[in-house]
Amino acid sequence: MGDRHRLLVRGRTFVAVGAGGDISGVGGARGGGSGPDGLFVRDARHLSRWQLTVDGAVPEVLAPVEMPAAATDAARCVLVPRGGRQEPPAYTLLREQAVADGAFVESLRIVSNRPVATRVRIALTVDADFTDQFELRADHRTYAKPGAVRTRRALDGDDGVRGVEFGYRRGEWRSRTTVTADPAPDAVEETGGGARRLVWTLELDAHDTVEVALRAAACPHGEAEPRLPASPADAARQLDATCDDFTSGVTLPTRWPALADACARGLADLAVLRVPVAGPDGEVLGVPGAGVPWFLTLLGRDALLTSLFALPYVPGLAAATLPALAATQAAETVRGAAAQPGKIVHEVRHGELAHFGQVPFGRYYGSVDATPLFLVLLGAYTEHAEQLGDPGGTALARRLEPAARAAVGWMLDHGGLTTRGYLVHRADPGGLANQNWKDSPGAICSADGSAASGPVMAAGAQGYAYDALVRTARLARTVWGDPVYADLLAQAAADLRDRFQRDFWMPGRDFPALALDGEGHQVDALASDAGHLLWSGLLDKEYGEAVGRRLLEPDFFSGWGVRTLAAGQPAFHPLSCHRGAVWPHDNALIALGLARYGLHDEARTVARALISAATTAGGRLPETLAGYDKAAYPVPVPYPHACHLESKSAAAPLALATAVGGA
Repeated sequence: MGDRHRLLVRGRTFVAVGAGGDISGVGGARGGGSGPDGLFVRDARHLSRWQLTVDGAVPEVLAPVEMPAAATDAARCVLVPRGGRQEPPAYTLLREQAVADGAFVESLRIVSNRPVATRVRIALTVDADFTDQFELRADHRTYAKPGAVRTRRALDGDDGVRGVEFGYRRGEWRSRTTVTADPAPDAVEETGGGARRLVWTLELDAHDTVEVALRAAACPHGEAEPRLPASPADAARQLDATCDDFTSGVTLPTRWPALADACARGLADLAVLRVPVAGPDGEVLGVPGAGVPWFLTLLGRDALLTSLFALPYVPGLAAATLPALAATQAAETVRGAAAQPGKIVHEVRHGELAHFGQVPFGRYYGSVDATPLFLVLLGAYTEHAEQLGDPGGTALARRLEPAARAAVGWMLDHGGLTTRGYLVHRADPGGLANQNWKDSPGAICSADGSAASGPVMAAGAQGYAYDALVRTARLARTVWGDPVYADLLAQAAADLRDRFQRDFWMPGRDFPALALDGEGHQVDALASDAGHLLWSGLLDKEYGEAVGRRLLEPDFFSGWGVRTLAAGQPAFHPLSCHRGAVWPHDNALIALGLARYGLHDEARTVARALISAATTAGGRLPETLAGYDKAAYPVPVPYPHACHLESKSAAAPLALATAVGGA
């Protein structure tokens, strides 16, 4: 893994450690490539140091921590005291680490390698800085924290000091982290700068083994201390049981073993990426968190696409995601949050900066496509349930009818379908520059690289809107008993289809424009978003087949997948996330679209490319790959700022299995 941190994840909690199991608390800005290290819960770092020394020195890493083969496994590494060839290590240290909800646990075993008694001095330096994740990004922003106070106090036990508690307060905001050990340390020392050092002097008999159990419990604002597992093995067993329940009854493709392996790995990752979200009636729902380390929270678009990909295999994700998003649907206009009535939330944050309004993402609605995707998933889930004879789909469609009608209302009114003929988004000075899936600045550009000006009408979002109108018209007709509303939506869909092919199609290039700018001019970059139009069914058959075949030509297709932007255009850059890189979820949508238009060989080509990339990484697809050609780089080149675990990528193999029928 190079210098990347090793990640352990469970729902809203994750820990990132180095090769020797330590947390250093240095660096960690997004621009650094490896992300922050520490224990994170609900957008805040609850451990910023966790550093082991033995006999006053940092031990040597004999067997480094690796990303666990399964997301539920504990992490392990082997350390020894530093020395020379002539003096074999007197003892070996075995670290085993795991996470539970709000907790990080470690078992440290010291094994004597000598036939005589050995004394070992162990020290663990710990600290909690309670940094908000937004402070760790490389965006050159700083945030004032007036009145913030950090505290540290010893935790007394029956036989002395058993650990330390770190606290943080700012106004009404309160957080704390407790670190405890068994056996209790001999001393807890101040180190300067606020950290504390837990110290043990251990006496080992000949070939003896001594174990120290270490536990860190995070208490985010407004929450009680979590229940701690007894050991890393206990935490892993608890997580195994949760994941087994999640994947129970899932049938994976068997004719293509590598695809089956990628699907299994993806399901295991999805099981641990689920975050708790309150539903409309206060029920707790497990929805897909977007990704680690930066987005372990509810992102509307990500949760919706993940649930759509997983729908044929794990429909429970959709059943949780839909009411969770209905519960956070905007009811009024809130300018700083980009909220408008009926709009589906883009991002929900729980950290200190969101609480005090210093970032807009407490509930942020800066997405033009989450709202139509909500309707697409509701329609797809209802149809899937009907095919299985499950009345739950119809029941959910009835329960969420008000939310669905409000979402349609947003598309027609605030979204722009009625006034502009298309869904429109504008740059948000306090939030996102672009509000479609390619949301980085400059992502919506012409072939020469110039950014689109004014309000933007992104092509992919129009496809989602078309599909949303078609599916919701069906719900209105078959579930809600409202044929007049159904006819209105069906006509709106047909009109959108006609307009789109007139306004977006570039006859000289036989391809749709990436977008229309504020003046209605075509933004002419050749981009992978055209494949989303195949998935949505927006294009006529002749146009769709031309687009599908064009996406498999060498300037688009790298051998690892379809690039976000075709090579050869001045705007192309293989290490730009939205102007040349390869995204597995983007390619999954393309594969589903190719299959929809009968281009099955092309769909299999895309699937083979992605599964080949997954095979080089133990079956796991990353969030993003660099857009270099496979012929020149026979191993995928990582994109430097990708999430290590990402829900859309985890679900992408499931979408590929649907697209190719498992073959």
